[in-house]
Amino acid sequence: MGYFVTVESGVNLYVEDINPGGNKTIVFIHGWPLSHKQFEYQFDVLPAMGYRCIGIDWRGFGNSDKPMNGYNYDRLADDIGSVIDALQLKNFTLAGHSTGGAIAIRYIARHNGYGVSKLVLISAAAPVGFTTETANKFLKETLNDRPKMMQEVTDSFFFQYITGPFSNWFFQMGLQAAGWSTAAVVVMLRDEKLYTDLLKISVPTLILHGIHDKVIPFAQAQELNQKIKNSQLVPFQYSGHGPFWEERDKFNQLLTQFI
Repeated sequence: MGYFVTVESGVNLYVEDINPGGNKTIVFIHGWPLSHKQFEYQFDVLPAMGYRCIGIDWRGFGNSDKPMNGYNYDRLADDIGSVIDALQLKNFTLAGHSTGGAIAIRYIARHNGYGVSKLVLISAAAPVGFTTETANKFLKETLNDRPKMMQEVTDSFFFQYITGPFSNWFFQMGLQAAGWSTAAVVVMLRDEKLYTDLLKISVPTLILHGIHDKVIPFAQAQELNQKIKNSQLVPFQYSGHGPFWEERDKFNQLLTQFI
């Protein structure tokens, strides 16, 4: 079922809550500039296995409200915290993809890991996000021809072949975001770093990353593995930036085994 949670005055986040009576809970945080819908191929399978799957759309993205401000790691992490508080979640697994992985890291560092028993970082945009060159290119295109920018993101996202209809679905998901929030998060990815946050992670952490990732290089996953204690890295040999789709059977199996 889907509903909205108020995270501050006038700002409501959309939450997709599947199988609320499940035995174990996984909170999914999507990547830029997507929405909870990117995890469709987890939501198709995991709830039927007894898991409660919660997908949260960030402010400015997906079905959530799209205010003009609040696009920094602290505020986005606090938004996640507000949802966790509202749903009274405890002992759950926090799974973040790309920028969502960075937001998950900031949530744990900023909120002392409240409620989180395990962390899953999927192609995480950490400890750094985009290079200045890449960010400035995306920023310019976002503000002048956002569909072209989103097509470039789609084309570089996957290592495996994707069909035309799948590409269009993915493309439209990205355009559901507001232009201003899309641009603001590019600036965040360019300017904000998470090195000190990594030292504050103590929960068991699973790092999943495609070796052919053109968006966030695999070397960053190796760096996370070195700097996060009690972490393990699993490379995906046939994936780019989207192992949750490109090798979804392996991804889902590893996720359930870890939890």
